Amino acid sequence: MLVLDVDGILTDCRLWMDSNGQWKRIYSVRDGVGIKALLENGYKVAIITGATAEDVRSRAKMLGISYFYEGALNKTPPFEDLQKQSGILPSEMAYMGDDYFDVPLLKAVGFAATVPDAMEEVLETVQYVTKRPAGNGAVREVADFILNYGFYSKESRVDFTKSRAGGTQ
Repeated sequence: MLVLDVDGILTDCRLWMDSNGQWKRIYSVRDGVGIKALLENGYKVAIITGATAEDVRSRAKMLGISYFYEGALNKTPPFEDLQKQSGILPSEMAYMGDDYFDVPLLKAVGFAATVPDAMEEVLETVQYVTKRPAGNGAVREVADFILNYGFYSKESRVDFTKSRAGGTQ
């Protein structure tokens, strides 16, 4: 299972307000492709975020992410619930986070990753720092890493490029 933070991982931490007064984020299509590839190859994906926002809920739903926790400044209780709901052990999970809220989860999982501009404490905690920046393919980079070296062997993987013909990510 790949567990993701949102702001600073799936997005570049910037927010903008639309004409209706709603905060919005920009998401990477590359990250969506990586998430879909994980799901199609038997992995689960979860989001645990401090945000409470319609755009985040919509993105998670569009990608088919079935484990979704919002408004979680303390991410440990949702993480414990995720373990119970999914039956997946922390040692079988990867987590991507970028701020001090994420450190307890980064320390708890089998594989911890972050982005280059993460907070110093996070950079000192993780096993992997992406080359790509947050909100611009960092999640895809980790998804590809998991697909190449993770729990499921390459031989059992679905060829994602052949299994989907276009579509919105």
